[in-house]
Amino acid sequence: MAVLGVQLVVTLFTATLMHRLAPHCSFARWLLCNGSLFRYKHPSEEELRALAGRQRPRGRRERWPNGPSEEKPLLVPRDAPFHLETCPLTPVDALVLRFFLEYQWFVDFAVYAGGVYLFTEAYFYLLGPQEANIAVFWCLLTVAFSIKVFVTVTRLYFGVQGGEHAVCCASAFLFLLLAMLVQVVREDVLELGLEPGLASVTENLEPLLKQQGWDWALPVATLAIRVGLAVVGSVLGAFLTFPGLRLAQTHRDALTRAEDQPLLQLFLHTSFLSPLFVLWLWTKPIARDFLRQAPSGASSLGLLSDSAFDSLRLWVLVALCLLRLALTRPHLQAYLCLAKARVEQLRKEAGHVEAREIQQRVVRVYCYVAVVSLQYLTPLILMLNCTLLLKWLGCYSWGLGPAPPLSVAPSSASAGSVGPGEDEVQRIVAGVAAALRGLATPLLLRGVLAFFIWWTAACQLVSSLFGLYFHQHLAAC
Repeated sequence: MAVLGVQLVVTLFTATLMHRLAPHCSFARWLLCNGSLFRYKHPSEEELRALAGRQRPRGRRERWPNGPSEEKPLLVPRDAPFHLETCPLTPVDALVLRFFLEYQWFVDFAVYAGGVYLFTEAYFYLLGPQEANIAVFWCLLTVAFSIKVFVTVTRLYFGVQGGEHAVCCASAFLFLLLAMLVQVVREDVLELGLEPGLASVTENLEPLLKQQGWDWALPVATLAIRVGLAVVGSVLGAFLTFPGLRLAQTHRDALTRAEDQPLLQLFLHTSFLSPLFVLWLWTKPIARDFLRQAPSGASSLGLLSDSAFDSLRLWVLVALCLLRLALTRPHLQAYLCLAKARVEQLRKEAGHVEAREIQQRVVRVYCYVAVVSLQYLTPLILMLNCTLLLKWLGCYSWGLGPAPPLSVAPSSASAGSVGPGEDEVQRIVAGVAAALRGLATPLLLRGVLAFFIWWTAACQLVSSLFGLYFHQHLAAC
């Protein structure tokens, strides 16, 4: 009954606020349509006719030389001096964008979920953790919606004729192999916490399974968890392939646009290499061991304790996500400038091109800016919410106070025992509840969430580095 108090009131208030303020005040709409981003307008038919040296057809014979069903296409020289006008991206223009409503709802929901999490953190910091944290439910919903967005965006590549679906399948197979290889790395090298988590599951489930005579199911459950992590990691890697390729392209173009801004270039490089920093945080010899016993002459100097390093890791993850969020507009503007680059590419070719193709090259870039925004923001929203879940479900601390105790699940044998007067249904329900308590241990949640955070960063790094190599060496071929 305690959860029906302040937290539920804040949740209901936040849901009402999100519903009422969405048409008037939206962070997602402000991020995309506050006037700082500009788009290119396609040349009109009159401008293209002037470049082609042709006048507007005056009669039916000039417009339809081959009959009413066929209109003579307007051909423009490829080396014509095309001029593209710019205009700011406004909310009215954004309404026609593909997946704009999905983008607005998802980003706004993530913002409100972050607000609820901040409130609950302050609430528990002042009053102490005396009840369940409802912000965990908000973060879980945000993670689920992130996966839904990944599925929606990835389906676009399976609906077109090309090699995009083959790239997704190949990357899924590659990341499946990598996910299985990562799980065999020793904990003293890559401290994801999977081994202690699986050990705690074994310890909790062993009495229950022995009581039911299912000793054989214990290694099967451990193997199922590992295989499940590998399969989910494979799918997640396929989802992050094209966002990584797009990030590499916008990163190169954003650096080109920021040639006279060294500070912005520094931030862009830091944001691009942020997944590498995440991988470093879980590499024990060069992260925890180095900071805990840093070499200083003939002796070692202890800089951070284990709890302080865990808190520092959480803060670094949040800071890297916020840095990438702050650099959203430079990346989106670099994408919008692709329209001009694609039109200028025509001038390097010989022959003629249809006027409709020129207009489509410009419009197609603008129409997919909401999709590119989802590809850029969804990975960082996923990583940020997994970090928040890791802090709470893994019993970590921000370093502002003592960490909550790492609770140990009750014995499955005692939890699964029922009275003699209870029927078989109650006995089965008690056994299932005991098994779930034995599975969802804090140590296992630590390992699973740390694995997904580390794996998301690894997939982003691999796909973005491959995209950087592709756009620099292969795309021009």
